[in-house]
Amino acid sequence: MKIGVYGGAFNPPHLGHITAARAVFELLKLDKLLIIPTGRPPHKRLAPGSPTPEQRLELARLAAEQTGLGDRIEVSDLEFRREGNSYTADTLALLKERHPDDELWLLMGADMFLTLQYWREPGRVLSQAGVAAFGRTEGDTEELFAVQRESLYRTYPQARIFTLSIPGVVEASSSELREQLARGEGERLLAPAVYGYILREGLYGTAADLKNLPLRQLRPVALSCLRHSRIPHVLGTEQEAIHLAERWGGDVEKARRAALLHDCTKKLSLPEQLAVAERFRVPLDSIERQEIKLLHAKTGAAIAEEVFGADAELAGAIRWHTTGRAGMTLLEKILYLADYIEPTRDFPGVKDLRRVCYEDLDAGVLLGLEMTVREMEERGAPIHPKTLEARDALKG
Repeated sequence: MKIGVYGGAFNPPHLGHITAARAVFELLKLDKLLIIPTGRPPHKRLAPGSPTPEQRLELARLAAEQTGLGDRIEVSDLEFRREGNSYTADTLALLKERHPDDELWLLMGADMFLTLQYWREPGRVLSQAGVAAFGRTEGDTEELFAVQRESLYRTYPQARIFTLSIPGVVEASSSELREQLARGEGERLLAPAVYGYILREGLYGTAADLKNLPLRQLRPVALSCLRHSRIPHVLGTEQEAIHLAERWGGDVEKARRAALLHDCTKKLSLPEQLAVAERFRVPLDSIERQEIKLLHAKTGAAIAEEVFGADAELAGAIRWHTTGRAGMTLLEKILYLADYIEPTRDFPGVKDLRRVCYEDLDAGVLLGLEMTVREMEERGAPIHPKTLEARDALKG
């Protein structure tokens, strides 16, 4: 197996890191790529006010998800768990112990490659892994790359060196990006979820008011709360909520905000969900305490209200978007259906449900509730009383 190793401070990880990682993965035909944030850089200390190790790992994970490599890319905390300075030779030695039969390739940008001979134990580095160095364009780097390759081959004949140009790679300086973020800029150089996490945690001098975020900031913040696989669903729900609100005279902005936040606790485990419920004193019944699919609506409403400043109407839409309830408000109906019929949904009957929703809103809600009841009965799963109450109320 060919394993790529991409280390760095990633402070923060930007689109340059993401595009380079994806391009090198494909060009080298790697089987796996390890992203390893530096624990304690030996030659350059992290900038004052840098994120904690846990925050840097989460930033790296969010960035790794944007590569589209799925489970073929992994973020490792190897250097955070090791004491002392983080030297590449030591990291590679540990990886060789774990992967004795695999072929390691060390990924690095042009600036790192051109100074490789000054690293600690460069011979040991080159004996343990091949080097894949990348630059933006051939004209910018190939002449320098050629000189460096020849020099390294003379000194370290056993070296395996692969250099390549990546014309589409995004050029960005992490230090300049940190300064831009402190000024309220730099968004275009970051993946949306990464930018959202920075805002949510107040990193790099950002000071967003989470209770009063404009939509352009709420969207990336909401995306940073999700698993990558859930992002298309949430964005699809937002688009469907817009259409339904326009069709039935609802508040379009509130519908969008509710859609963006409706799954904000979905990725939390059951114990984590219960902890949120206890923290915000969310009343739960016996079914909700066991069913995470139902529980996330209650905890999501609490987070939307307490953290993101949602009013009672918006929080209510999130609270009832899975079960429904008797006497639903217009916004509650819109979110319930937008979550049900957004474009990525594909199940028997969804096309009919979509059609009905735009002909008669209440008929759409009733059909959705009946489909849920039928599905629960077929699975032998408990049906929440609120769902039955909502169905019966609409039936009259």
